[in-house]
Amino acid sequence: MLTPKLSPLIPAQGIHWSNQRLLSVATQIFILIISMIFISNVIITLGERRLQEDWATQRYSELQAVGTLIADKVSFQQFRTQMFAKSELLKNYLDVPSTKRQDKLERNWAVITRNIPELLDIALFDPQGNFKFATSDDFGHEPLPPSLLGASRNMGGNEIYISPLEFSPVNGKLEPYHYQLAWLENPDQSIRGYLVTYNSMSKMLKTIKPAYSSSQSPLLMLDTQGLLYAGADSRPSLKRVPDTMGGSLKQSYPALWRKMAMSNFGQFHGDNATFVYLKVELTTQYETRREYFLVSYVRNADIAANFSQWRTILIGCALMLTLLASILIFLSHFYRLEQRSRQFSIELSSRLFDREVGCIIVNHNNRVISANELAATQLSLPQDQLLDRNLQRILQLDNDDYDYAGIITQIQQEQEWKGELDMGTETQTKLIAHIKTQASKDKQKGYLVITFEDVSQLKQARQDAYLGTALNDNGVPTALIQTDGTIIRANPAFEQEMRLGTDCANIIDILPNELGNNWPQISQLILLQGSWKGQVLCGASSTNTCLQATLKSHIDASGELDYVVCTFEKAISKNNHDESGVLVPHRSTILVNYRDLESYFNSLEQSSKDRSSLLLLDITSESMLSHMSDVGLLESRQKEVEIFLLRELPSNYQMSHWQLGKIIFILPDTDADQAHHYAIKSLASLNDMGLGKGICMGIASFHPELNLEQYLSNAEVALQRAKQIGEHNICQAFTR
Repeated sequence: MLTPKLSPLIPAQGIHWSNQRLLSVATQIFILIISMIFISNVIITLGERRLQEDWATQRYSELQAVGTLIADKVSFQQFRTQMFAKSELLKNYLDVPSTKRQDKLERNWAVITRNIPELLDIALFDPQGNFKFATSDDFGHEPLPPSLLGASRNMGGNEIYISPLEFSPVNGKLEPYHYQLAWLENPDQSIRGYLVTYNSMSKMLKTIKPAYSSSQSPLLMLDTQGLLYAGADSRPSLKRVPDTMGGSLKQSYPALWRKMAMSNFGQFHGDNATFVYLKVELTTQYETRREYFLVSYVRNADIAANFSQWRTILIGCALMLTLLASILIFLSHFYRLEQRSRQFSIELSSRLFDREVGCIIVNHNNRVISANELAATQLSLPQDQLLDRNLQRILQLDNDDYDYAGIITQIQQEQEWKGELDMGTETQTKLIAHIKTQASKDKQKGYLVITFEDVSQLKQARQDAYLGTALNDNGVPTALIQTDGTIIRANPAFEQEMRLGTDCANIIDILPNELGNNWPQISQLILLQGSWKGQVLCGASSTNTCLQATLKSHIDASGELDYVVCTFEKAISKNNHDESGVLVPHRSTILVNYRDLESYFNSLEQSSKDRSSLLLLDITSESMLSHMSDVGLLESRQKEVEIFLLRELPSNYQMSHWQLGKIIFILPDTDADQAHHYAIKSLASLNDMGLGKGICMGIASFHPELNLEQYLSNAEVALQRAKQIGEHNICQAFTR
């Protein structure tokens, strides 16, 4: 439902953008832009770094694969050199050297070198290490190192020596290579000569390159001194990375080399690229280790190019979030101004609505411009329907009981009016209206502030008091008493019947024999059952009539007995065979001696007796019977326990006195488990009433050919066990 748009009471209630507010908005938007730029740069940097790490991890895996393939290639080359050394053509030539056999051997080697690209040359040396012949003129013209000749050598037989990487000009270009040497021995281990194979490292890497993930991925090979042996032909070259064979990375990029020299593998994030390196070992032969570094790198420019799409998306999202956040900042300030305007209006109304009562504000045209919820509730109208309504209509001042014109005149003269309003129905609240005038800021148009005081409860209390007085003015004696018997209020019939004097104000003193002697038991029964009935004043006259007393309880919120309503009616006197009969509910009878209990037990049907249980209850706590004066306390407590248990006793169970502080329960058609459950339930109920302290129970089951005395003895055994255990207070003996 749309509500009418009302003008503010004063201009200050409107929305005003101050210079301070505009400066605050501009500052927040500026800080937002700076923050979004910073966050965007951080996200883009982290994204590029993450992409760098992913690429670097991929390159490292590639380097591992390349290193494994190089090691396998070198191992295969050793095997191939060994096969060349054991070939029949070479053996025949060494046995009987001749020009024909040499030409045949050279032609065979030429065919092999043409078919194996990485095999550059095969050469034969004499036992003194001098060059004899080879497949080409590129290698072998220099003599072999003395450490590999004669007795100074450390290797021989089927072993193959692998040299470090070296450079040699091949077709006008430096070629990185290593040679493998095999010793040709006689059966007496004397040297017949030396076979040397020359293998190109660059061609070996080119044959491995198809197994590498990307042809654009640069691959460098350096020795442990930082000299470049492969990868110089990668284009475009990277700054600070050697681009010529034999160039030193140690001199051109000291920071990267220090990182490589400290570990066998890892990553290095440079200014222009991210480097990945791995140390590989070609072979280990005695004191000499052939270790080299495989290096690859990822250019930062390539990372940025691959991340450009995500960068565009992130920048677009940042711009959109900045725009939305700026709009949100503006709307939040607008909302705060609106709230401040409303708060100002509320404070203005609060100063007019000076008390927490129903209140409305009426303008100079007698139209309602504001009303609180309590006023709407008191006037039985929705709050939005009160606005812009006429004062005379909502207060129902248009009937003959009120002079509206006189009320307005009195308000104009005395600035206020107070009177009780009759809203026309008995169910509506009864209100007292208080009308005051309030001047506006411009001192031209005034306002009326009307407060309402709900006097419905006061009128209802007066009506209830009147009805209570009329109700008590009857012929039935009635009194309201406290738990100790003190009379709070009594009707005239009660005062006349009991002949109350000025000094007697307690029901126990008025009826000492009927109620006074048994008041604790009666109070307990009233608390448990809610009421008690009994006959009083039966011996006051020779007639057989007396008064039937009915005591009904009123319980407070905590469950305690608060007040007792006592009424007396004429009744015919009845003979009571048991004084306790009027004090307990007649749901069952408490047998008072052993003979009655034995008669009841013998009269049970044999089937019920066979399935019966006997429960012996002891209410004597450790603190009782420490003195002879405690006997009366024990008797009183036993009486309370009996009354409570008798109230909850099933109709087929029987209770009987046994000794002071002991009670017998015969439970027909009840096995030991059911009897134990009943004992637990009864003990829990007694604990809830505060009567369970020190109570122990013994349970026994009936056996054939068992008399009542033996039955009781078995229960006594169970009771003694329950006292000795001292934990659960319930024990069984002679049960199945």
